Amino acid sequence: MAEGKAIPGQLRYTEDHEWVEIEEGIATVGVTDYAQNELGDVVYVELPEIGEKAVQGKAFGLIEAVKTVADLYAPVSGEIVEINHHLTQSPGLINESPYEEGWVIKIRVQDESELGTLLDAGKYADHIGA
Repeated sequence: MAEGKAIPGQLRYTEDHEWVEIEEGIATVGVTDYAQNELGDVVYVELPEIGEKAVQGKAFGLIEAVKTVADLYAPVSGEIVEINHHLTQSPGLINESPYEEGWVIKIRVQDESELGTLLDAGKYADHIGA
């Protein structure tokens, strides 16, 4: 698969280029391979506090790369239950491993109906022209 085009089939996606994996009511959220490739080298990630509320479609953090600064948007609403502390010291994990070590936050899903608004891998591929 071309660089910046990895789209794991088991995940769900937003049009803002976040990926979501749901496991037992917890949504692990990260930045897609496409987005990290477009951003360039990630140099800083601003993360929310554990216990804060995420609101679907609203910014929860910031990602700064060599090329630009971009907001990170919550794919679902709920309580932030975990953040990836490794990103404060090694923000480049988002570039190196966007779907594994580079995850950003975990959210306890408040309203499972919101999951229906997310894109599957095929629709996300169409969205980015992959």
